Amino acid sequence: MYTQLADWYGPGPWILLIPLAWIAVVVLVIALLRRTVWRRRACGFGAGFGAGAAAEHPLAVLGRRYAEGEIDAEEYRAKRAVLSESSKGDAGGGGAR
Repeated sequence: MYTQLADWYGPGPWILLIPLAWIAVVVLVIALLRRTVWRRRACGFGAGFGAGAAAEHPLAVLGRRYAEGEIDAEEYRAKRAVLSESSKGDAGGGGAR
């Protein structure tokens, strides 16, 4: 009686595709997490974490500079007034007057 198993020489080189497929799945999951979940968490930690530095509010930067002593109270008040004016003007609808 002839069976196909009699001519079977082992799994062959295609057996390497299974671990490569799992490695590709793991890499894709890590890449997806880096682009979505982990990046959103990093935004809240401040200036040391890439995207969080670009998203820092101008009033927060001004307050930090004043707290560190880079600017004095008079300069802080003047710049805060200018920033507060521009943020109130932006909230008014943004249309032409």
